[in-house]
Amino acid sequence: MSDKPFAARPAAVDAWVKAAPAAAPVATRFTARLTIDVTPACRARIKIAAFGRGQTVADMVRDLFDREFPETQA
Repeated sequence: MSDKPFAARPAAVDAWVKAAPAAAPVATRFTARLTIDVTPACRARIKIAAFGRGQTVADMVRDLFDREFPETQA
């Protein structure tokens, strides 16, 4: 989980979930952008889950990828 604090809770969660994504902050480490297509309903579920966990969607998905696709010794 990230050490950075989570942003303030939005006043209207439904509006926040349906809102267009904000511009991503500049990463402090090298990253590669990955784009996937999901349904609006799936996107909403992901955002709600991240909100409920006090994480950003990006941090939650990176944690998921780290668990599911661990680095292997070459």
